[in-house]
Amino acid sequence: MAVKGERIELRASPDEKALVKRAAALTHRSISEFVINSAVKAARRAVKEHEEMALSRQDSEAFVQALLNPPKPNEGLRTAAQRYKRATNL
Repeated sequence: MAVKGERIELRASPDEKALVKRAAALTHRSISEFVINSAVKAARRAVKEHEEMALSRQDSEAFVQALLNPPKPNEGLRTAAQRYKRATNL
């Protein structure tokens, strides 16, 4: 188990605190253990949702095809590339 030295403070309404206290008791944990466990689970879920992308089979195939056979750059893309090169002195 990792050494826990960091503190997290929060404010809750009396009803919220009572609910958390009840849930902690029902799961045989302290309030701190319950809150940190719940917060870590929610944090991992939030990070995963923002860092991972799930594609359908059709979308996956279209993505791979676009990588393997990219379309030729259109005029807008060529203009943007030239503007970028001038702006960055490349």
